Amino acid sequence: MTELLGIPPVLLFGQLLIGLINGLFYALMSMGVAIIFGMLRIGNFVHGAQYMLGAFGAWFLISLPDLFPGLGLPSLGYWWALVLVPPAVAVIGALMERVFIRRVYNLEHAYGLLLTVGMAFVIEGLFNVKFGAAGQQYGVPDLLKGGVNLGFMFLPIYRIWVIVAALVVCFGTWAVIERTRLGAYLRAATENPDLVRTFGINVPRMLMLTYAFGVGLAGLTGVMAAPIYQVSPQMGQSIIITIFAVVVIGGMGSIMGAIVSGIGLGVIEGLTKVFWPEASSTAIFICMALVLILRPQGLFGKETSAHSGADITIARRESILENGRIWIPVLAIGGLLLPYLVYPVFAMKILCFALFACAYNLIFGYVGLLAFGHAAFFGASAYGTAHLASVWGWSPEASLLGGVVLATGLGALFGWLAIRRQGLYFAMITLALAQVLVFYAVQANWTHGEDGIQSVPRGMLFGVFDLNDMMTMYFFVLAVFLIGFAFIYRLLRSPFGQVLRAIRDNEARATSLGYSTERFKLIAFTLSALLAGVAGGVKALVFQIASLADLHFMTSADALLMTLIGGVGTILGPVVGAAIVVTLQREFAEFGAWVIVVQGAAFVLCVLFLRQGVVGTLENWLGRRAERAREAGLSRRDPAE
Repeated sequence: MTELLGIPPVLLFGQLLIGLINGLFYALMSMGVAIIFGMLRIGNFVHGAQYMLGAFGAWFLISLPDLFPGLGLPSLGYWWALVLVPPAVAVIGALMERVFIRRVYNLEHAYGLLLTVGMAFVIEGLFNVKFGAAGQQYGVPDLLKGGVNLGFMFLPIYRIWVIVAALVVCFGTWAVIERTRLGAYLRAATENPDLVRTFGINVPRMLMLTYAFGVGLAGLTGVMAAPIYQVSPQMGQSIIITIFAVVVIGGMGSIMGAIVSGIGLGVIEGLTKVFWPEASSTAIFICMALVLILRPQGLFGKETSAHSGADITIARRESILENGRIWIPVLAIGGLLLPYLVYPVFAMKILCFALFACAYNLIFGYVGLLAFGHAAFFGASAYGTAHLASVWGWSPEASLLGGVVLATGLGALFGWLAIRRQGLYFAMITLALAQVLVFYAVQANWTHGEDGIQSVPRGMLFGVFDLNDMMTMYFFVLAVFLIGFAFIYRLLRSPFGQVLRAIRDNEARATSLGYSTERFKLIAFTLSALLAGVAGGVKALVFQIASLADLHFMTSADALLMTLIGGVGTILGPVVGAAIVVTLQREFAEFGAWVIVVQGAAFVLCVLFLRQGVVGTLENWLGRRAERAREAGLSRRDPAE
């Protein structure tokens, strides 16, 4: 068969073996995510960092003599790591649950996801600071060295061990969760904790142990992966997006779905490397898109009722901070003064990302949908604008329009695929779809891969204004930002905007009033992509480059962090958040990886202590102050009146 296809048997079976092993790692990791989500309703984005902790734990044990040369410590090899590291990672997970994650159980699910994103940034950033980007080598244990010659390929013994051990762990875990009394108690504790307490069971402790067990699976996977892959701080970051795609395909919370989908998708990925190597990185995400079209709840998932994102924001009184008629001229005046106070390029970066954050806030703050893929629209427009300007020689306004059209089209497509799901499903779907675009940009010739599109010409705006002049370019960016800000403000004050707020606050009621909520959400998502495209295209002209960083998840995280810090669901919050985040990034730029640590810490602090953001907190303070003044005025009135 392989000879008929012109494929060497060694290549085919070798890639199948690699695909099977990758699939088993996907299954182990996805199973941990599924357990945590199914039992605790937490999208554990820090799972990749915990997997990395497992691999580093194994490397740490074997490197004890080198790390502490004066203490005479022995080198503890692979078998000790298998015994010691997963429980140690589980203990770390239990501490995380007790100190941080327990605080968000009763909040909207998006908060749990955002909290774990921040924790992942902190952990991975700290390891980057300590070990740098370079990986650490971890050898195969002596007992498992060598291999078996099958005639058509050489099969390493260690990989046989990984396959057998991973299968035992996967199906053993499934049996415990689904077929034992302990598993029944775990499921019941999440659905009806008061009932479980009547049996004398400590529900908080059970939830903590459940989270620790899921994290322990990630640690175990890291130990098993250490001899195969290089141990590095980025190893968890590179796998976690794939893991969530696998979980979405299998069905969020389905353990069997995670096992079957993980193994199956790993094999599909391996086969794709044989027949179409360029598409191997996107195979899983293409499968995910097909599953979403045919079965939105996943292969093994159950259909659930729509979950509103209303609780992500707190209803606020109308205040001076929400009056766009005041703030548009204030921002215009401030914008005119800004380039004389700071370097114009820095000011333009603030304006570009402020518009990007405002675009993100439109879908997150006013519709209640947590999206993780908005960098796709920002970056697509940047690439489109740069290509049209540098290769086709279009004018800056035409190039920008072309980039925005590309971003809007992608927004409509992504929205159509994702909008049928909500909550964590929606976040993971948008993240996975955005990742497809990243892999495309790496492979496509016109994007120039890692180099990006450089030396983008700014040209003459409308054939009159020379954008190569720094101040002319700045005032163009300021005008675009003010138009975008005014558009969002007018949109939110229109009947369409009022319907969006109604959907956010109570989607079932909006549906009962006859509104097609999916259609309204799709339109809002597309408009958000359009505005993100405007920001990305302008950014490409400002910095004269479009690169993979524009499409990276961290760019989406920046927009999310700006919105959180400024105030979700406030008109002015994203602008304030953008100014704070961009300034912090500049101040911490010289500290390298510490920037990621600071961003992660900001996520954690905002979720735990500043969920209303700077502007939201100030709005509530002004509202309480006004109410106290009214109450004081009423108390001083003559009772006879």
